[in-house]
Amino acid sequence: MSPEVVKDLAPTGVLRAAINMSNFLLVTGRAENGDPDGVSPDMARELANRLGVGLELLQYKTPGEVADDAGTGVWDIGNIGAEPQRAEKIDFTAAYAEIQATYMVPAGSAIQSIEEVDKAGNRIAVSARSAYDLWLVRNIKNAELKQVQGLDASFELFVNDKLEALAGLRPKLITDVEKLPGARILDGQFTAVQQAMGCTRGLGAGAAYLKEFVEEMKASGFVAASIEKHGTTGRLSVAAPA
Repeated sequence: MSPEVVKDLAPTGVLRAAINMSNFLLVTGRAENGDPDGVSPDMARELANRLGVGLELLQYKTPGEVADDAGTGVWDIGNIGAEPQRAEKIDFTAAYAEIQATYMVPAGSAIQSIEEVDKAGNRIAVSARSAYDLWLVRNIKNAELKQVQGLDASFELFVNDKLEALAGLRPKLITDVEKLPGARILDGQFTAVQQAMGCTRGLGAGAAYLKEFVEEMKASGFVAASIEKHGTTGRLSVAAPA
């Protein structure tokens, strides 16, 4: 391992990895020592092993908070969805896993397809600053986005204010739809959240190695094995090679 790579990615001698605790597919529980466990922590642990350094998993409530600390020296790598807005401060790898994002509509809704959601008069509940919210901000032209903090809050807003659609990750919507008789999840996806690893922009050797690392983890079957181990097969998919 190049000393330059280690210096870039673990300047304190410990890899400080920012983990988005709100992603229930990537963080599925706790390890014996109380640290977060799941595919995202597995990726951070394996990277620390490769670098030959210790690991500190920094727990964040939302991906937006991870992005806020980019470039401040608080964390060395961040495990969140790759988005153009976040890429202004974070040098992302290609995705190691993908999650479909789609809509749920209430009982009796006339909306039958994803394309029909973006029409004047429609209101979409969404968890603010999630990767799919950032996509919607860039792409929704006619409907109105109703942004609130957190997945549960977006569901409550959708129900309480009788909104026309709820945007979310398909696996979470599959759980939510069971709470609302007659509600439906629309076929297809408006985007796929690209779960990636990232570091502060400007780290030449470190950033290059991080990208190689992610490709190796996909090709070797490490990501697939981690998905299976944590019980998220069918809800989380290994991303295609870069």
